[in-house]
Amino acid sequence: MSYSSSLLVSCWVCFATDEDDRTAEWVRPCRCRGSTKWVHQACLQRWVDEKQRGNSTARVACPQCNAEYLIVFPKLGPVVYVLDLADRLISKAGPFAAAGIMVGSIYWTAVTYGAVTVMQVVGHKEGLDVMERADPLFLLIGLPTIPVMLILGKMIRWEDYVLRLWRKYSNKLQILNSIFPGQRSQRIGCPVPRIPAEASPLADHVSATRILCGALVFPTIATIVGKLMFSSVNSNLQRTILGGIAFVAIKGAFKVYFKQQQYLRQAHRKILNFPEQEEA
Repeated sequence: MSYSSSLLVSCWVCFATDEDDRTAEWVRPCRCRGSTKWVHQACLQRWVDEKQRGNSTARVACPQCNAEYLIVFPKLGPVVYVLDLADRLISKAGPFAAAGIMVGSIYWTAVTYGAVTVMQVVGHKEGLDVMERADPLFLLIGLPTIPVMLILGKMIRWEDYVLRLWRKYSNKLQILNSIFPGQRSQRIGCPVPRIPAEASPLADHVSATRILCGALVFPTIATIVGKLMFSSVNSNLQRTILGGIAFVAIKGAFKVYFKQQQYLRQAHRKILNFPEQEEA
């Protein structure tokens, strides 16, 4: 090590001096001067290991002057070089491969769901017959679009448009008070003292999962409602369509009424005075 014998050198990691261990290897890896100029090679290696956290290719810089440390490795043999190159390629291709596997899994899950939905809506035997006669390319493209269209359809919030019309023309709908009786402040046509803030329909993960689950179970619900309400219809497809329309209409009516009642409760809420404690 080339430094003046009269100058006391100390390691900025362990704070030991050259007099404490004269056999230690020293290094000055950056532009720092003064007390942070020198450091033990072993101490700096441990510090670099902590910063790299197992990634030997990660760049490490001096925390004081931000100069990047020049790190060199011994030359690799041909076998180790090939293995190291393969490991690097696998590490870089891993995220893309995982993404491709995930997309493929989602695609084939959508295809399976679409095929099950066709058999459920049309009928098991009829559905198999339709898919056997259909073009394979059409099935590969058409079947996965079934869950996508169900989810997109579930995201159409037609109840909100009905609510806007309800609130706009509520003074002309007084007859509904006899159908949905309630408190005077919550009746249709009753003026509201303020317009309450309403949460965004997709503001939280619960709403998103509700839309996803509701869309995927909709064919099953439509089939069940169709069998209960339209058992006289012979066609499975027509019965399921009628059941789906009836379910959407009934559910939407209750949802509109429920949301309107929540809206009125928020509009008529009051904040009370803080109760004063009696002095002892």
